[in-house]
Amino acid sequence: MAQQQPQQARPWNPDFKHSDRERWICIYPAYINSRKTVTEGRRLPKDRCVENPTYNEIKDVLLASGFGIGIENKVYPRELDHRDPKVRGRIRVQLRDENGGFLMPEYKTRRAVLEVICDKIPKLKTRIQAASSQPAQTQQQTSSKSKKGRKGK
Repeated sequence: MAQQQPQQARPWNPDFKHSDRERWICIYPAYINSRKTVTEGRRLPKDRCVENPTYNEIKDVLLASGFGIGIENKVYPRELDHRDPKVRGRIRVQLRDENGGFLMPEYKTRRAVLEVICDKIPKLKTRIQAASSQPAQTQQQTSSKSKKGRKGK
């Protein structure tokens, strides 16, 4: 049984319909990363963004919200370390149907979709579990840091 290869993007053609994957909007994790500046690619205000989102988290939120998505193994052009697997992933989201009407009338713009993602990522189980296990890790690190910087003592 042969594995199905991901569909490659075709060259732009004005005859593409809104249902064609090339017409879907692109979302990179850098768009909603609170650790990025606007010049590094952040698209929303910092207080609305999420710290270091991954494409898997974005994918989970969009699928749960009922969007049609496609995942591509691409890297945001402004990323400095393009080989880092944490920054890989581009998500394509379908906003319009074949006739040009909105699939979900409450999400008409790219910004509305980004805001929904930012609202729902902190509520994911993986984020909640990571936040509850993090205080134990920081407690271990502080005890080991107290010995640094002591020459000859």
